[in-house]
Parts: sequence; structure tokens; C-alpha cells
Amino acid sequence: MMWIAGGRFLMGSDRHYPEEGPAHPVTVDGFFIDRSPVTNWDFSHFVAATGYVTLAERRPRPGDYPGCDPRLLVPGALVFVSPVDEGDAQDWTRWWRFTPSADWRHPQGPGSSIAGRMDHPVVQVAHADALAYAQWSGKALPSEAEWEFAARGGLDGADYAWGDELAPGGVHRANTWQGRFPMENLAEDGHAGTSPVTAYPPNGFGLFDMIGNAWEWTDDWYRPRHREPAGKPCCIPRNPRGGSALESLDPLAPDAPRKVLKGGSHLCAPSYCRRYRPAARQPQTPDTASVHIGFRCVRRVAPAMRTS
Repeated sequence: MMWIAGGRFLMGSDRHYPEEGPAHPVTVDGFFIDRSPVTNWDFSHFVAATGYVTLAERRPRPGDYPGCDPRLLVPGALVFVSPVDEGDAQDWTRWWRFTPSADWRHPQGPGSSIAGRMDHPVVQVAHADALAYAQWSGKALPSEAEWEFAARGGLDGADYAWGDELAPGGVHRANTWQGRFPMENLAEDGHAGTSPVTAYPPNGFGLFDMIGNAWEWTDDWYRPRHREPAGKPCCIPRNPRGGSALESLDPLAPDAPRKVLKGGSHLCAPSYCRRYRPAARQPQTPDTASVHIGFRCVRRVAPAMRTS
């Protein structure tokens, strides 16, 4: 883990997607954070030590999904599959498929494996799975503010974790999508799927993969917008947390609260999803496991230890 001293920074952005605003100053206390996302190697040790079974490996309970066809209540997770035709560019159901038996050991479904990918981020983990790992390791999942402060690497207000240019000098600094999404991935950065967690340079805090590769769970409930900036310096929020589960509900699915994802993934493209930035944020239902969602952990320091 790396120690992040904490401090004041401008959280959010007014230059990109509406849910990232308004940009507002906040302060976070110091904390430790994993240098990279939790890897398949890390997660396999957790499972070996505890016998833990992830949500994607369990058969869903009918009571949790009233009205669902019982034949669909099988273990599995979401897998990305490029469509064969142009179609509706906004219809995400054309490239996301619920795939039976897809899980962290088999990210793409039956027949796939993590062999030779133990240094890649573990994916196909739901929020509860990430939380279970964090608790086992004596850590926690980060707040959105902690995560974003760490991702910025000391570059307050910059668009990216390394500055204001996506690929400075034509060099890719993160694992993202190049080409026509979702049809064509040119993999100009050398990776069509996930990549080793140290494949790209670290940010200014020495942290790898804060941007791209895999989205990362935070422990905050999603709010459609950040709170308005404090009117006085004395009122700047300290260690802010997200909204409530009620505030996070999707208007189109009023029984589905959502947590905040951060960082973007290898499926984020300039033509479709420019969320490979510290300020970017995405809502996700906690029971969703996907081929592009992982996590990292933090360890907070007691106030007495900070002053000793």
C-alpha cells in the first residue's frame, strides 16, 4: 500500500459529463491505498484461505428478483461481446450479455480462464465480494473522495491522472479502447482486454491503474450530482461520503440502489465513454458482476495515530 497524505482538492468536473459536477473543494484525511487493483493472484489467496464463493458463482434467490423467469436464475455474470453490425449505438444490450457460469475464474464464461493472467485485475466481482475481501485483509473500500484524490496523483483539476492530454506524445498512459466502439478495438495500446496491473506508468502518488483497465468499486452510494460547493472556506466538506441508498435509486428501476464506480475501463472509448478520468463516475447496482469491474482497498488511520 502507499500512504496518501491527504489534503484539499477540487473534486468533480464541469467540463465533461453532467453527473461529474459541480466541481467543488473537499478535504480528505490521510490514508493508505493499494498500489494497484486487487489481482487474480491476490483474490485467489483470499478464496483459498476462506472458501469464499462470489455472487456470480451462486444461484440467485427468487425472492430477490420477483417476477424473473426461474430459468434465468442461474450463476453467471455480464460479459462483453462485440456486435457484428452497426445497429443502435446507444443500445448497450447489443454488446452486454448475461453469461451463465461466467465468474472471476472464468471472466468470459465457460472455456475461459485466468491462466497466465494472475497479475491482471480480478473482475466479475460484485460489491459484496470486494467488501468481503477488504474485511478479510483488514482494509476497507475507498470513499469516492478518497479514490478521486488518490487518482489525481497531486494534479489538482487536471483532466487525466497524468495531465490534460489523453495520450501525450502519442503514448498511451492507460488501458482504454481505440477504434469504433463497440465494433472495432484497434488495441493500439497493446491490450484488447484487461492488462497486467503494472503495464502502464504509475501516477504522481506511485499508484498503478487508477485509470482504465477495470472500473473500481467505491463504498459510496451514488448521487446524480455532487453537492453544491461550500459558500465559505470554513464549510468545505471533510472526508465527504456519497448520498443515501434512497438517493441512489435508478428512476427506471426504482428498486435498484447503486454504488459509485470510478476510473473507467478497457472498454471506455473516446467515441462512446470518455470516463477514463479521475472525475468520472458511474452508478452500478451492487449485485452486478462484470468483465470490466474490479476494486482496490484502503486502510484508514486513527486520528491518534495521525498526530503521534
